[in-house]
This record gives sequence, C-alpha cells and structure tokens, in this order.
Amino acid sequence: MDIHRLEVFCKVVELKSFTKAAEAIFLSQPTVSEHIRSLEEMLGERLVDRLGREALPTQAGQILYKYARKMLRLRQETIQTLASYRGALAGNLALGASTIPGAYILPQRIGAFKKLHPAIKITLSIGNSRTIADAVLSGDTEFGVVGARWSDPALEWKEILEDELVLTVYPSHPFARQKAVEPAQLLNEPMIIRERDSGTRRVVTQLLDKHLDLSQLQIVAEMGSTEAVRQGIKSEVGIAILSRLAVAEDIDRGSLIAVPLASIRLSRPFYLITRKNRHSSPICSTFLDFLQQAPN
Repeated sequence: MDIHRLEVFCKVVELKSFTKAAEAIFLSQPTVSEHIRSLEEMLGERLVDRLGREALPTQAGQILYKYARKMLRLRQETIQTLASYRGALAGNLALGASTIPGAYILPQRIGAFKKLHPAIKITLSIGNSRTIADAVLSGDTEFGVVGARWSDPALEWKEILEDELVLTVYPSHPFARQKAVEPAQLLNEPMIIRERDSGTRRVVTQLLDKHLDLSQLQIVAEMGSTEAVRQGIKSEVGIAILSRLAVAEDIDRGSLIAVPLASIRLSRPFYLITRKNRHSSPICSTFLDFLQQAPN
C-alpha cells in the first residue's frame, strides 16, 4: 500500500474536500482524485463520497483513515528515530494549546527550541481546552498545554506552568479607582465570560464558586476567545477575569486596569496533557524536556 496515497487520502478526509487537499499538498485536483481512485481499486471498496461540496469518508473510508493515521505516525517516528541515531533531530512535531499558553507562552519557547534544532518543523494548533484534549486523544497532536483539568482515564496530566488571573476593567469603571474589590461587588456588575469549554471559564467558575452564588452573576456576554473578551471590556460591554498575560500590554498602556479581588488568590496551573500508554516520538521527548527545563 503506497504511503503517499494514504497521506493524500487522509488529507482529503481531514479537509473534506479534494480541492482543498490538492492545495494543501501542492498537487492538482485530478492527481488527488487519481490517488483516491487507485486506493479504492486496490481495496475493492468505495472510500470517499462526494456529497455536494463536501467529500466524506464511507464506513470503509473511516476504517482506513484510522489505520492510515497510525501508519503515517509510525513512518514519522521512524524518520525521527533514525535522525536521532545519526545525532540530528529532523521531522515534524504537532502540538496543541489552549488560548493563553498557545498565544503568549509557547511561541517564544518554540522559537528558542528552533534555534537549537532548525531542521524541525513545529505545528501549533490553538483551541479551547476540550478541543486540544480531543486532538491529543485522536493523535492529531502529540501533546497539549491547557488551563483546565478534568477526569479522563485516557489522558495523563502534569502541571508545568502557572498563570495569574486578574479582574480586568476599563479605565472609567468605578472599580479602576479602588485598591481592591470584594467578591460580592461583582454581583452588581455586567460580566463577560468565555465559552463553555474554555479552561479560563472553568477555573474562574471554580474560584468564584467558593465565594459567590454564581447564579446571581449578571452575565451580559459569552465570547469564544480571550481577544473577544478583551475587546468587549475596552468597548465597555462589561468586565471580566482574564489571564494577566493576555492583557499585560493593555495594563502597561493604561487602556485596561487590573484590580485585585480581596480574599481570592486568582491563579491557576497550566497542564501538559498526553495520551496514556502512547510512546512519544524522539522530537516530542526532546521538546518536552526543553519546555519543562525552561524558567516559568
């Protein structure tokens, strides 16, 4: 079974499009179609259905996709292991992260790592904590860094970094002139929160739940990214609790104000998540060692 054809097939399944797959791997659409046709002839099964503008795997295609991904990962691991044997690291590393570590921590660490190992290509996917965990489970990424933890027997969790959360308000807000805010005062203010699967939302809820009846919070907006919440505060839609990393530049410029919450230590760990019983590739092991040795 031709490994290149399997790679083309996986890209069609992942992008749900022959055209997008062709663009992603720098082939013509007829060439992509021919690779899929050859696989179907060899296996004696229809693998992909064209439904309108989408290309979706048949049941046989879903089975093949599962095993094709395993074969492609094994090929990549083989290349990396042989490169490591020769004293060099080369190949690809796919990792995922939730918004804060993905936008404000990992890019700098990746840059430093690339200076040591320029032949490595790193792909960083950013999403909410649940999305990243799902990608680790499916094998789309080798590991993730997220801001929330929950029970999942298939995942291993390890604290690697710490994040400070701050009550963030716009400069004209009354809280901006206070040295500290009592938690109960939040009940009288319009609040902006992140979406349900956000690690920030999960942690903020856990911290506030010890001091407030959360059902009494005046939630005026639920937003799908930290950037959207940040802009919502600037537009005076409401106030929010965010990572200090995300609003550090705004605080320095005075366009947003961080106000302490009395009696609450607003901090959380970031977790490294990996799939239990999955062997890490040489590149992944080297990067994780580098990441955990770097100062917070």
